[in-house]
Amino acid sequence: MAEAVDLRVVGTTPVRPDGVDKVTGRAQFGADLNMPNMLHGRILRSPHAHARIKRVDLSKALAMQGVYAAVSGADFPMLASGEVSGEAGGDLADIARNVMARDKALYHGHAVAAVAATSLEVAEQALDAIEVDYEVLPPVLDVLEAMAADATLLDEQCFTKGLSETPDKPSNIAAMVKLARGDLEAGFAAADVVVEGEYRIPMAHQGYIEPHACTATVNEEGKATVWCCTQGHFDFRTMTAHILGCKIADLKFIASEIGGGFGGKTVVYLEPVAVMLSKKAGRPVKLVMTREEVFRATGPTSGSVVRVKVGARKDGRITAAKAWLAYEAGGLAGAPVGPGVMSIFAPYDLDNFLVEGYEVLVNKPKVAAYRAPGAPQSMHAMEVALDDIARQLDMDPLDLRLRNAADEGTQAPYGPKFPPIGFKACIEAAKKHPNYLAQVPEGAGRGVAAGFWFNIGMQSSAEVRINEDGSVVVMEGNPDIGGSRASMCLMAAETLGVPYEQVKTYVGDTESTGYCMVTGGSRTTFATGMAVVRACEDIIAECKARAAATWGVDKDQVEWQDGTAVPAPGVNADVNPLSLADLAASASATGGPILGKASLNAQGAGASFSINFADLKVDKETGAVEVLSYTAIQDAGKAIHPAYVEGQMQGGAAQGIGWALNEEYIYDQDGVMENAGFLDYRMPVASDLPMIDTEIVEVPNPSHPYGVRGVGETPIVAPLGVAANAVRDAIGIRINDLPMSPPRILAALDAA
Repeated sequence: MAEAVDLRVVGTTPVRPDGVDKVTGRAQFGADLNMPNMLHGRILRSPHAHARIKRVDLSKALAMQGVYAAVSGADFPMLASGEVSGEAGGDLADIARNVMARDKALYHGHAVAAVAATSLEVAEQALDAIEVDYEVLPPVLDVLEAMAADATLLDEQCFTKGLSETPDKPSNIAAMVKLARGDLEAGFAAADVVVEGEYRIPMAHQGYIEPHACTATVNEEGKATVWCCTQGHFDFRTMTAHILGCKIADLKFIASEIGGGFGGKTVVYLEPVAVMLSKKAGRPVKLVMTREEVFRATGPTSGSVVRVKVGARKDGRITAAKAWLAYEAGGLAGAPVGPGVMSIFAPYDLDNFLVEGYEVLVNKPKVAAYRAPGAPQSMHAMEVALDDIARQLDMDPLDLRLRNAADEGTQAPYGPKFPPIGFKACIEAAKKHPNYLAQVPEGAGRGVAAGFWFNIGMQSSAEVRINEDGSVVVMEGNPDIGGSRASMCLMAAETLGVPYEQVKTYVGDTESTGYCMVTGGSRTTFATGMAVVRACEDIIAECKARAAATWGVDKDQVEWQDGTAVPAPGVNADVNPLSLADLAASASATGGPILGKASLNAQGAGASFSINFADLKVDKETGAVEVLSYTAIQDAGKAIHPAYVEGQMQGGAAQGIGWALNEEYIYDQDGVMENAGFLDYRMPVASDLPMIDTEIVEVPNPSHPYGVRGVGETPIVAPLGVAANAVRDAIGIRINDLPMSPPRILAALDAA
């Protein structure tokens, strides 16, 4: 890995390459595409949270003037099970049933039928003409009630996975995950202090501004082109092909600019329906969700119940930890209980622990990934327990975490030993930070918590082309959400030794570039960046070979310095150095266009750790919470573009604060969401938050040429515990359930 002192471009903060188009309105987002003869699609959604679908009659809708196509579950093939990789999670058959209900509607808003018409008004009238006979069933809305043996079953074919013995009866428990080490009983016996508690967190939405949108057209050969807002158009293509029973080669997916995703746009909702409608209508079809549909019918993150018990000695050393997790999957399996189990104790070096996690079906939307999926819910419970231990031991909460912090060589609870990691460095940075050394404002409380995310590598491809004038084009297949085009340009410029301004990066469609897994898992700058670096190294090797041939020397007698081929020291050759532009200009005479490419399954993604702390003030008359200050410290490995890293840290903090203080899905007794809009689903806005201070720690990841470890997901993990611990410090009462909204805080104060 290159030393920081050797880096000229990586670590700088140039202007973002997509900035001008976005601020001038030229950037094309999902709903911006319009085509000749385009039809408008609308989806009919179940008014019931749990109902058997006895009949769907489309005939009256199809008979209406201006209606060109209508489909229901009967038009889609039934799929066998098949696992979906990445953050989409779950099973292909379940994703297919989520796209369009078959025998049952499993949540309020579940898609039941769809139409395509000449206008949205006609499409809405056609939805009213569709006749559906429902047998309404009692909804199951509470995760603990759903686990009961006598609970109403959502899926009679659901048999719990992960048990030591194959179950003989179906249940709402889709899966069970367990991790254990050491002697739990002996560990608790050695403890001087033991704390335990139960913590509930409701479903929450990613809150992206751009609703889901796509446009599909199918030609006379049966080949479809789909434009959509997505975090991974290659994976969308794969899922759509399986759901429709067609060949992957018959689908072309083009990613638009994306107005936020945070994990929520890693799975298909509209795309297979748009293709099916277009095929039947013989015309392009556009589908755009309303904001209400986004809330009711796309994937929030899991609501959870987590029980934790932790024991520690007087010196702060944790002797044992035990956790029990129940995560809501929604109406179909796919909850991130596995990552929740794996991450809850990950920042700490523990000899004795047990974690059991359960994925549970309830009559709510099928969950999707949300930024470090599963980790905020479980780690909130652990970070609150550690705060309670620190209080009982009269110990600084940072010192308690430092006493137990994982380090290089620590065996993670989920198996492998950590390579170099920056958790201790983050804690030490927090202890020295001016905001931590400052006095807590009068009437406020301070909270501390740790964050963690694994980060992943997986499959990526990249192609680097040199234009005739020596300018560089990078083509890769990851939609740019958090600044990946800038990071690719920076790493390409650094590797090739050329100015940043000489490089342009483009996100190719599924026919223009090699496969790239979804933009998620904090993998893009790490894995796709590694592919870009290797493609650039391919170009350097080619340029050195061409220079050698031009000079009449061996390839190993040529070196690459600052974007130029030069003779190696000691080579007795009277030649002029050849820049990248020189080599590009003579390419036709030396072998043709200069092209580098790479494809890989990246390994060695470095785990990311953080420490966050904040001062919060509670108005005891109204229950309102004011965030006075917030500080996020995180190990980025190496910050390729520090301003983007800072933005990720600030954005995650804002989302986590919102989830901790106000955000939640609220359901009535019939399973109908009562706050399906930004007016009632209370996300924080700028006036709700202070400037979020950041400090980037850099402990390079040895598995990446520039030390990268992903940074996008860790920032949302700590804020839940930070807020809970700060409110506890401010009012002297522990509130176990989130969000800590004014009514909940007032109720706790009244009860005390």
